[in-house]
Amino acid sequence: MDVFAGFHGRVLAAVQQLKHDGVVPIEASIEGITLEPPKDASHGDLATNAAMVLAKEAGVAPRSLAERILPLLASDPHIDKVEIAGPGFINLTHASAFWPSVLRMVLEQGASYGRGAICKGEAVNVEYVSANPTGPMHVGHCRGAVFGDALANLLDFVGFAVTREYYINDAGAQVDALARSAYLRYREALGEKIGAIPEGLYPGDYLKPVGEKLAAQHGKELLATPESKWLPIVRAAALQAMLAMIEDDLGALGIRHDIFFSERSLSEGPRDAVAETIAELEARGLIYRGRLPPPKGKVDEDWEDREQLLFRSTSFGDDVDRPLVKSDGTYAYFAGDIAYHRDKFRRGFRTMIDVFGADHSGHVKRMKAAVAALTDGEAELDIKICQLVRLFRAGEPVKMSKRAGTFVTLREVVDEVGAGPVRFMMLYRKNDAPLDFDFAKVTEQSRDNPVFYVQYAHARASSVLRNVGETFADLDLEEGSLATSDLGRLTDEAEIALIRRLAHYPRLVEAAAVAHEPHRLGFYLYGLAGDLHGLWNRGKDLPQLRFIYESDRELTRARIALVAATKRVLASGLGILGVHAMHELR
Repeated sequence: MDVFAGFHGRVLAAVQQLKHDGVVPIEASIEGITLEPPKDASHGDLATNAAMVLAKEAGVAPRSLAERILPLLASDPHIDKVEIAGPGFINLTHASAFWPSVLRMVLEQGASYGRGAICKGEAVNVEYVSANPTGPMHVGHCRGAVFGDALANLLDFVGFAVTREYYINDAGAQVDALARSAYLRYREALGEKIGAIPEGLYPGDYLKPVGEKLAAQHGKELLATPESKWLPIVRAAALQAMLAMIEDDLGALGIRHDIFFSERSLSEGPRDAVAETIAELEARGLIYRGRLPPPKGKVDEDWEDREQLLFRSTSFGDDVDRPLVKSDGTYAYFAGDIAYHRDKFRRGFRTMIDVFGADHSGHVKRMKAAVAALTDGEAELDIKICQLVRLFRAGEPVKMSKRAGTFVTLREVVDEVGAGPVRFMMLYRKNDAPLDFDFAKVTEQSRDNPVFYVQYAHARASSVLRNVGETFADLDLEEGSLATSDLGRLTDEAEIALIRRLAHYPRLVEAAAVAHEPHRLGFYLYGLAGDLHGLWNRGKDLPQLRFIYESDRELTRARIALVAATKRVLASGLGILGVHAMHELR
């Protein structure tokens, strides 16, 4: 439950009263009226723009209308002070009795605190990773994988019915190149000297086990088989091995998918879903034959100087119309992508989220256009671009992987620093901003290392809850019991600041879910950890503020309630990010 939602309702009730009194027209729209914590805490706990939104329709100055709203809000027993600021903002300060009720609610709701039902089980499809199954995952895949998984967790937390999906790019030239690379390793496993891997094939050692397995299964049989016969056999074996490797790498990060969808399945088998999709668009008058002008200032792999089959992508906001069939008669990748999203829509998804790498930013407009065309605007597609990750070690760029040959693998990063630090740091920047990942920094035990700082806060809270038993052995630490403490005794400014931060958690979670921005949660947890550490440090300087105050059992009980609530929210937020909440740090 968002405790501030109730105050927003009170603001709207005040507006309704003004409508009833004839101060504001009955038909005046309340859309755009917000109630948010002000950026400057000295301005109060909440600020509303209600007077500024309604002033024009009311025919009065915003400050004059604010003066009519002010007494209606000041009568609320949970509000201590109401002030008009600037051109007409109304700032509200909570009464001191409000904060114990917030803390009590956190403890009573426990693991449910912050959970919402903003969508009531609406189905949402989150497609993430979807890396070409041609080798181990690299650190660039890692960011999209963590982002997509955390976003899926976040949406699940607020009540969506989430399906986590991986689109296997198992059609096209790259998987044939994979098969030919594996065939070379098969020949090598049979004792042949293969020399340097030819350009255009995959040189990494990760294909050696595939070659060895093929040799064990087929002996020398494939050597005497024409490529048209051995290629599908080797391709299937290589794809199976690569997908197993990818799943294992993702598992090391705690990432799973509900569905692995094969691109090849769209056009092979009993029905050709790509042809069906093109026919459906053609029936709507969205397909034509024409020529495209050459791209300006950039290379476009889809452009060909010929008459071809085109989708009217510009009718839906794209820059140019898009080709669907290549000159050799095979489908363009875009045609398969359209068919795939048509399949999602037919499976019942009206909300789709695709997580793309930085090299796919040019695909955003065309995919949004395709989904709008296919669904008559019934479905919404949000595409999140994850920018590049640069690896450093104590400020120096990290060299390439020996195993993969051309990049640093996801598994190498996880094995060195652990899944938790990798996940947290991949989420500590907005997805569309470049990210620098320094191995030395993420293992440093300091405030400058956000994951340590947050983990340390949870471990510190756990330590306090363990240690209180040494002074008050019979103290019941169950959250429901702690909720009955005399929480009104928490009056220090640092204690109130911590409760205020806890109160913001449901609103923060909901806003992050609506915006599809899980990084907001990482920032919030860092701030929450800072409040807890700050309160701990005040207790070191002022013994009367210590969490465990030996001469006052009931005050200790109230402070332990605050620590337990903070620990609960830290664990909840870390859980959404997919990071284990540590109880001890060594």
